[in-house]
Amino acid sequence: MPLIDRAARAFLSRHRVARLATADRDGIPHVVPFCFALVGERLYFVVDAKPKRRGGMALKRMRNIAANPAVAVVADDYDEDWSALAFVLLRGTAAVVADARERAQALRALRRRYPQYRAMALDGPEHPVVAITPSHVHQWRALTSRDAAPPSARRAGAPRRPSSRRR
Repeated sequence: MPLIDRAARAFLSRHRVARLATADRDGIPHVVPFCFALVGERLYFVVDAKPKRRGGMALKRMRNIAANPAVAVVADDYDEDWSALAFVLLRGTAAVVADARERAQALRALRRRYPQYRAMALDGPEHPVVAITPSHVHQWRALTSRDAAPPSARRAGAPRRPSSRRR
C-alpha cells in the first residue's frame, strides 16, 4: 500500500500552497509557504526565480536542509465553520536532486501545476530542485455527527476518522 494514499494525494492536489518546516542543526525551526508537485511518493519544489534577498543554496530553508534533512510539510483547510477543518501532514527527509532525469521530471510536474514556472528559467545551481521523501503521513479532518455514527450507518465510501501511515 502506498504511503501517500488516494485521499491524501487528492487533498494535496487541491492545495496550491503548503507549509514547509525545516530546522537548523540546533533544531531552531523555520517555516515557509511553498509551491510543490507530487510525483509518485515524493514532493518536489524548486528555488524559483521570484526575487529573494538570498537565492539558491543560501536560502535559510536550503541551509537548514543541508544541515538537517528532516522536514515536515502541512497542507490545510481552514474555515470559520470548524467542522470543515482538515489537514495532511507529511514528515520525511529532503535532499537536493542531483540526478538530471529526476530533476527534469520534477520541473515538468512543477510547470504543469504552476503556469508561472513556465516563464522562468530554472536551470542552474541557483535553482536547486528538492525532493521530499515522506516517512510518515497523517491525515486529519474535523469529526461531524455523521462520522460519529457506527460504521454500518455510514454511506459507502464516506471518509473515516483521522488516519496515520508510517513507512
